[in-house]
Amino acid sequence: MTASNDQPITTPPRAPSPVHGFGTLAVHAGSPHDPATGAVIEAISLSTTFAQTAVGQPVGEFEYSRSSNPNRANFEKMVAALEHAKYALAYSSGSATTANILQSLAAGSHVISVSDVYGGTHRYFTQVAKAHGVKVTFTPEIEVDIREHITDATKLVWIETPSNPTLRLVDIRAVATAAHERGILVVVDNTFLSPYVQNPLDHGADIVVHSVTKYINGHSDVVMGVAAFNSDELYTRLSFLQNAIGAVPSAFDSWLAHRGAKTLHLRAREATTNATAIAHALEASPLVISVNYPGLDSHPHRAIALKQHRNGMGGGMLSFRIQGGHAAAEKFCQYTKIFTLAESLGGVESLCEIPSSMTHAGIPKAQREAVGVFDDLVRISCGVEDAEDLKADVLQALERAVADAANGVTNGVNGTH
Repeated sequence: MTASNDQPITTPPRAPSPVHGFGTLAVHAGSPHDPATGAVIEAISLSTTFAQTAVGQPVGEFEYSRSSNPNRANFEKMVAALEHAKYALAYSSGSATTANILQSLAAGSHVISVSDVYGGTHRYFTQVAKAHGVKVTFTPEIEVDIREHITDATKLVWIETPSNPTLRLVDIRAVATAAHERGILVVVDNTFLSPYVQNPLDHGADIVVHSVTKYINGHSDVVMGVAAFNSDELYTRLSFLQNAIGAVPSAFDSWLAHRGAKTLHLRAREATTNATAIAHALEASPLVISVNYPGLDSHPHRAIALKQHRNGMGGGMLSFRIQGGHAAAEKFCQYTKIFTLAESLGGVESLCEIPSSMTHAGIPKAQREAVGVFDDLVRISCGVEDAEDLKADVLQALERAVADAANGVTNGVNGTH
């Protein structure tokens, strides 16, 4: 079988190693002091256009805010620093980031993706990308069978690690090695872990993407996305599409996300502490069928976590299957008092949801269950509240929900949401 491109590709060189540690970069990268006022926090630049001293000669580096804006540029510099990248490009949502990358592929291109991806990504791959002539093949064991799925038309491999919502891990280096042999780019969605816990470019990925809405912003008040990479050619191609398609974040959202990311390392550590405590409590409970959390030694891919994650951290996300089926899962989410029943993740507040009925409802049931997304699966995003309070909340809701399901109770739920 001939290579899908003229020749294999090499992993682009990493950006220079940062002089400072993560926390220092989070606070200071892309955050110059204002030269006129000395302000240590940047101003919000709401102007949509910028004056020019002569035709085609803007006063500074900005001409029009769809193309570039001071707040967006500073945010992009910070993300690039945190992901060990040369470049970063911000978008109006994580889904817009996905769309921008897929739009860079010509009609007739082929993409290989892990099976258990975010529902919005699955929707884009199966309904939008398909409409403009890009075919996507889904596989549950991408490291094992990636070479079997590669064709002459394959241009991209898409990974989520951990996956959403079953927290499966993928060996990024193994996939990148196989893909690069055939001249194929590798994209890793790093939303679930954030740049603090994992840096996919260090493991051979070509592009790392985030829904900034989640951990990077971290305060449930911004919808944004970002992609980071080291290739000059990718920057030329993707920055052109960023401007041409125009799905860019506002100056205010860029400012908010930049502000939120300054505490990313603190929030990610606390969320991991909380998720670890809850995962151990759930694993010990007879009311739970199984727990998906990469920080547990029982996780089937724990060795990958130890290799790819900072200090083997598990992150703030977990999911579990509850005794009593879908009814018990729904009641659990209604009986929690600190966890809020809501979609999304990565904020300072803790959330819970039922993927089969909410975030992944658009995926056919047979496909969902093939990758472990059963009707009794509950997904939890741990915030930064006190661990003992969160653990107690989960255990009381678990006990009540399973008891009600066993007794056939269908009403009388006195939830707080």
